[in-house]
Amino acid sequence: MLAIIGGSGLTTLSNLDVSHREVVRTPYGEASGPLVFGQICGQPAVFLPRHGYGHTIPPHLVNYRANMWALAHHKVSGVISVASVGSIRADLEPGDIVLPHQIIDYTWGRKSTMFDGNGTPVTHVDFTEPYDVDLRRRILAAGRQLSIDIKMDAVYAATQGPRLETAAEINRLERDGADVVGMTGMPEAILARELDLSYAAINVVANHAAGRGSSAGGIRFESLGHVLNEAMGQVRAIVEKLVGSPDNCQPLGMSV
Repeated sequence: MLAIIGGSGLTTLSNLDVSHREVVRTPYGEASGPLVFGQICGQPAVFLPRHGYGHTIPPHLVNYRANMWALAHHKVSGVISVASVGSIRADLEPGDIVLPHQIIDYTWGRKSTMFDGNGTPVTHVDFTEPYDVDLRRRILAAGRQLSIDIKMDAVYAATQGPRLETAAEINRLERDGADVVGMTGMPEAILARELDLSYAAINVVANHAAGRGSSAGGIRFESLGHVLNEAMGQVRAIVEKLVGSPDNCQPLGMSV
């Protein structure tokens, strides 16, 4: 059973045939909301909106540990994290779908490990490759079957939020080697690794980052909704192809 974590622009999964919802009690407190279980084209899946069902939880206050523990508790086979990002690299345009392959973490003060607390042994986890290679390949293959162009191999910069970055900060991220910028990629990815969950991210470019392209003079929020709606329709189609059984699937439209 695959799990899908939705971010901004994907607060529900319309192609999930819901069977039930479950509030999971975790050692780390409450998750962002009840887990939503169901089927996509006859195959089991579970959905969790990262920012809550009313999109009320800002990035720095998401209970990432509770979210990931709840999914691990249900023994999901993998986690697909969907999130909107700003583009730093010149060839990435609003509406593009990106599969990041690396992370640079600029967040601070977030609970970023499952291995803390009184009496917990110090535990070091290899994080050389933060995303699961096989799951990334499967996502790419699903996109190719649908003739959806997916951009590969981008470095994701995780910033604290909820404010957006200054133009100077984006210049710094570029010098550091970042290609896209978002606020929720960490500690989600490392917690998945600590819990031995296969984890990969699908990023949707919502806008050019501050000081770049159409955002040279500032972020135009009024244009983001349309861009995300169009692109998230493609993300839903990719998820359907990845999760579902072809024999039980009807073609899914790209719009939401």
